[in-house]
Amino acid sequence: MDIDLARTFVEVISARSLVRAAERLHITQAAVSMRIRSLEQQLGRKLLVRNKGGVTLTPEGRRFERYASTMVRIWEQARREVAMPPAYEAILRVGAQAGLWNRMLYRWLPWMRKAAPEIAIVAELGQPSVLMRYLAEGALDIAVAFMTEDRAGIVAEKLLEQELVLISSPDEAATPYDPNYVYVDWGEAFRLQHQQAFPEFNTPALHVGLGTLGFGHIMENGGSGYFPKRFAAPYLREGRVHIVPGTPSFNLPIYAVYPAGTESS
Repeated sequence: MDIDLARTFVEVISARSLVRAAERLHITQAAVSMRIRSLEQQLGRKLLVRNKGGVTLTPEGRRFERYASTMVRIWEQARREVAMPPAYEAILRVGAQAGLWNRMLYRWLPWMRKAAPEIAIVAELGQPSVLMRYLAEGALDIAVAFMTEDRAGIVAEKLLEQELVLISSPDEAATPYDPNYVYVDWGEAFRLQHQQAFPEFNTPALHVGLGTLGFGHIMENGGSGYFPKRFAAPYLREGRVHIVPGTPSFNLPIYAVYPAGTESS
C-alpha cells in the first residue's frame, strides 16, 4: 500500500473534511478523493461517508483508523532513522505526559543533549494509554507517566513519588465539595485515593486533564485543586496560594516504562 494513501486517510479523519485535508496536504480536493477511493478499492470496504457536515467513519473505517495511524507513524520513524546524519549514532524516542514534560523532562532534555550529543532525540506527548500503545508498537523506547497499564513485555520502574496537596487561592478555604474546586485528572491512582478521601464527591464543575491548565485557572480566577507540593512551593512562599488545612494529601507515583530487555541497551 502506498503510504500516501494511509497518510491522506489519517488527515481526512483528523480534519473531518476533504477540503481541510487537502489544504493540510497541499494537494487538490480531487487528489484527496482519488486517494481515498484507491484505498477503499484496495481494502474492498467503504471507509468514509461524505455528508454536508464533512465526513464520518464507517465501522470498517473505525477499525482501519488505528492501523493507518500506526503505519504513518512507523514510516516516519523509519524515514528518520534511515536518513539519520553521520553525526548521530542512534535515535532515542521518549514520551511523557504533559505535566511531566513541564516539571521533569524539560530539564532532562538539555542534560541529555550535553551528556550524549551523538544521540538524536524524538520527544512525544500523550496520555498514558497512548504512550503504552506506542511502546507496544515500537514507536517509543521509553515513556514517563503517572500511571501504567500491565502489559506483557513492558517493564514499569517507579522513579519517585510526588505529594499532591489541596491548594487554594488566598481568599478561599475550599474543599472538593465547593463549586470553585477544580478536579485535575492525575490518573487512576489519584482517582482511587480521591474517591476514598471524598466518597460523596460526584461531578466537578470543572474537570481538566492537564495540571498546568488547572493551576493557571486557579491563579487567574480563584478556586482550589490538588497539585504537586513541589510545583506549588514557589507560589506558597509568595503567599499567592495556601494549603487548605485539615485536608488529606495523596502520593502520586511516577514511572519510567520501557520494553523488557532494553535495560542494558
